[in-house]
Amino acid sequence: MRKTGTVFSCLLLLVALATAVSWHQVEGQSFDSRGDVVAQTSSAQTEAPTGFDDQPNGLVEPSLHEEDRADFDEVELIPDGLGPIYNAQSCRECHQNPTSGAISQVTELRVGHTDRFGRFLNPSIPIDHGNVVITGRSLVNDRAICPNPEFPEVQAQQRVPPGANVRTFRTSLNTLGDGFVEAISSSTILRLAAEQCRRTNGVICGQPVLVPVLEAGGRLRIGRFGWKAQHASLLSFSADAYLNEMGITSELLPEEVTTLCDTVADPEDQPEDGIRGIDRFARFMRASKAPPRDDILARSLDAQIGSDLFDRIGCDTCHVPTLVTAPAGSIINAGAFTVPPALGDKVIHPYSDFLLHNVDTGDGIVQNGGQNTANKLRTPPLWGVRTRTRLLHDGSALTLNEAVLRHGSEARLAIRNYRALTDRERQQILTFLRSL
Repeated sequence: MRKTGTVFSCLLLLVALATAVSWHQVEGQSFDSRGDVVAQTSSAQTEAPTGFDDQPNGLVEPSLHEEDRADFDEVELIPDGLGPIYNAQSCRECHQNPTSGAISQVTELRVGHTDRFGRFLNPSIPIDHGNVVITGRSLVNDRAICPNPEFPEVQAQQRVPPGANVRTFRTSLNTLGDGFVEAISSSTILRLAAEQCRRTNGVICGQPVLVPVLEAGGRLRIGRFGWKAQHASLLSFSADAYLNEMGITSELLPEEVTTLCDTVADPEDQPEDGIRGIDRFARFMRASKAPPRDDILARSLDAQIGSDLFDRIGCDTCHVPTLVTAPAGSIINAGAFTVPPALGDKVIHPYSDFLLHNVDTGDGIVQNGGQNTANKLRTPPLWGVRTRTRLLHDGSALTLNEAVLRHGSEARLAIRNYRALTDRERQQILTFLRSL
């Protein structure tokens, strides 16, 4: 009876999202609450280009991609708008292994607390001897620009407040190939959720989350970026990273987290040659190739057998091997972006469904999805996982085997199957993972 109720609840959620609860008009186009209008074309599907070679995927010319990469790598200083509180001085600082735009070992700190009803609440963090209190966010920035010579007595550094009983690190994520992820239609993600819930009789039911697209006036689309799928567009992601990781305001997010010792007029990200930094950041990600596989290892017999075993024991239910982007000409991000030929009709292999799941590795933080998402995380794409040495959202697993065995809840059947394999078979799965 309980399992039937689970399936029914899951289907109710999917029906509510898929039946377009709200509609709005953007330049004559009707967008439902999923945020996309998929073009009806007959273009041939082709494999998305891959590589760690710093070359574009066809969206822009190599020279322009190099300019965008230089902006991505640029170190921001106080006169550029850095701070007042921040985590990094450049995008590259958190996304560079083995090349700009990829992953790194860098983490951010998020905290909060649960009330007597078990609900997650964001912390209140006093700074400057209690003269300023930062609220409304779980992120605790690790750096601050003051005290400095101009403000020698100002203490802007954040510290975790007493009573913060929810504490977690989050590792930086790969951004290479994210232009293809952005170009996945919301209907494709919803279909994945419905199919896996039906196929597993309610054991595995990924949760889609509707999130605002900043450049579309806050209209909604199915999220797919970040550990909580808290962003649906790369421009929104860029604006968020500029503000919350570097402390730089933009037209999309023009208000500082705190104005303490801030001397640069907002918004600080001003256009140069007609384009803002957040636009270059978004274009750099959209133009990047997807992470490549280790071809030598992928061709090995062990990796090929491991790939089949990975699917057979059920890991591919959430770590979906292959997806296809929306056709070129599709209008996504609630009308803010049209899928170009370089990103449309592309076959990609991210090994993710981009849905939220509870697999017993959650971080306890609530962002866009509501209280039931506290212990859910977006299925992390496995492409490029061979370049990561610290695994899971907090980097606490140091081997692939350890990361696999930490899974439970929705993944419990797959892990039971994994444990039942022979030592040789488990090693073959791990070899396959090391090829990604």
